[in-house]
Amino acid sequence: MATTPKKAKRKTSDPTLPHRFSMVREFQPADFVTLGNGVCGCLCLMFAMKALLTQNTDFLFSSFWCIPAGVMFDFFDGRVARWQGSTSLLGQELDSLADFCSFGIAPAVLGFACGFQKMLDLVVLTYFVCCGLSRLARFNATVASLPTDQNGKVKYFEGTPIPTTLVIVAVLAYGVYYGKFWRFANPVFRHEGPFASFSQAFTPEYVWGGEISVFPGYELHPLVLMYGLSGTLMISRRLRIPKP
Repeated sequence: MATTPKKAKRKTSDPTLPHRFSMVREFQPADFVTLGNGVCGCLCLMFAMKALLTQNTDFLFSSFWCIPAGVMFDFFDGRVARWQGSTSLLGQELDSLADFCSFGIAPAVLGFACGFQKMLDLVVLTYFVCCGLSRLARFNATVASLPTDQNGKVKYFEGTPIPTTLVIVAVLAYGVYYGKFWRFANPVFRHEGPFASFSQAFTPEYVWGGEISVFPGYELHPLVLMYGLSGTLMISRRLRIPKP
């Protein structure tokens, strides 16, 4: 009795296409640690927005804690990579993007949430973010030419590393904890739009250091200048800090 030949299996996908989830499959253990840093940065932003919407400092402190958690992930991802000998270009780029989220954008948003909301404050905060972005881009572009030790590790940083912005976050957290920021004190709601309560809360006496008038109609909170100093130190090429 004749048997019918089996039909060939129909190809359901283009063989030239990569496998599903190929990018995730290429991740090394260190890359997942780096993603933890990025997660901390994202949670920091969300908690800060939630704090402004609810006027609840619990969310603001949760946002503060995300930054040292991100520093821990950033500390260990490089060590995990060297331990497994699995450094890659993907991991380097992933590390920079996670650092920019956690130590560039997030601290600036925390400053805004703490009351640095004058137009000149926003100029300084934006300068800080651009400095962090430029510093990370410069590192990626020049890391191959920087001197290294016998283990292939870069000997020094040009400019302060971007995780040093943890110092700024610590100052903000100290200020909020001791009542130097965020005194909402049952503000009387008036029908002046969705930001009426914020304009009442962040008056000069409720922002640490007060405010000064730079130009007519343009005020600045002096404490925001720590962001300008941090950004300037990050992009300095003359400042060389030994890498631990």
